[in-house]
Amino acid sequence: MISIHRIVFHRLILAWLAVSLFAGGLTYFIEIEKIDDAIVALAASEAEHFAPESLDTGTRSAEELNILREKAGEFVKRNFVVIEIYDREEKRILEVVNPKFEHIETELKRFRHRFPHDARSHYEKFTVGEDTVVQVLVPLPSKIGGNAGFFEGVFVVDRSTVADFRTQLWRTLAAVLFAVLATTILLYPVIISLNRDVLRFSRDLLKGNLEMASVLGAAIAKRDSDTGDHNFRVTLYAIQLGEAVGLTALQMRQLILGAFLHDVGKIGISDNILLKPGKLTAEEFALMRTHVALGVDIIRHSEWLQDARAVIEGHHEKFDGSGYLRGLKGEAIPLNARIFAIVDVFDALTSRRPYKAPMPLESALAIIEKDAGSHFDPQLVSLFVGIAPALYAQIGQASESELQASLLQQAPHYFLQTSIKTKAAAAA
Repeated sequence: MISIHRIVFHRLILAWLAVSLFAGGLTYFIEIEKIDDAIVALAASEAEHFAPESLDTGTRSAEELNILREKAGEFVKRNFVVIEIYDREEKRILEVVNPKFEHIETELKRFRHRFPHDARSHYEKFTVGEDTVVQVLVPLPSKIGGNAGFFEGVFVVDRSTVADFRTQLWRTLAAVLFAVLATTILLYPVIISLNRDVLRFSRDLLKGNLEMASVLGAAIAKRDSDTGDHNFRVTLYAIQLGEAVGLTALQMRQLILGAFLHDVGKIGISDNILLKPGKLTAEEFALMRTHVALGVDIIRHSEWLQDARAVIEGHHEKFDGSGYLRGLKGEAIPLNARIFAIVDVFDALTSRRPYKAPMPLESALAIIEKDAGSHFDPQLVSLFVGIAPALYAQIGQASESELQASLLQQAPHYFLQTSIKTKAAAAA
């Protein structure tokens, strides 16, 4: 049986991966934006230190331009690639290039920019080789209103500063992923605990449903033979033969419910026919056969009991096609119905009824073997004959309370196994 711990573990791992991808991606995006903002802010703060004067006037003397050039020359040494000053008509009046970064200046000439026409500074970030470069365009306000001109500076961010930013990024990302993992680990015992509660409630509900089905089946059996042992025995026999065949958990669930309720349709058969001690007339036998259709009709409104339909509808079919309700032949008869037909007849032969004594085991098996290929599936008969003696010794002489206890101990396993496998398939 698949462990619920494995199912929960797999689901939590998938959830952790999904949340980690989302949270990690979001964190990475936010932190990258922060790095960009920090780099741009650094460049902007450097640019603010350069505030050229004499731009308000339409003309500038050679002396004023020399002073401006000297100031720009000093300023450009502070990690700036180039500084350019434009007048209010967007004409360049000054350009100073840092010789150390001429290769960057050459690369950036491929990119054209637009001058800002608002009061805000504008920035663009580039990567040139291993260098992070920020182009800053700052409107220079006029004392008489509007812009006196524009400052353009291309700033190279120190590599150690970029490395620090990136280190902080990975630390933040690692912290987020660790927090998600820690939360996932903490959720594991909570989910397991809640699952135990769900399983306990499920077992209680399942036990109630199985008890209801077995009690209903036993009540019908008592109308027919004055005992409910028959239903318990045939279900236990069917479980063992189903295991020998290699049925899946779902097939076993269907077989068990079918065994419980195989004769549920007899509730609609009158006592005059059901309890008649002698042989039935042809007309009475025709009425008796209607219990199969009645049984199918009784369960049709219950989704849970639909699992029993194959046995209810097909347990009187015969391998040679001479049975009823539908006259199915060979493997056209549902497998569970073929299995149940053998154990039903075997128990009828080996158990005591008001109108007959129990038949010895050897005699009953001889009849079963004789009818292989006509009444029964010969391959299933071969399997059953091999396990029947041990089963009969264990089940055939047990009391009703012992049979019921054994059945309620074995049956839930198959129902819970089916449920867990269904959950596992959904998880995959």
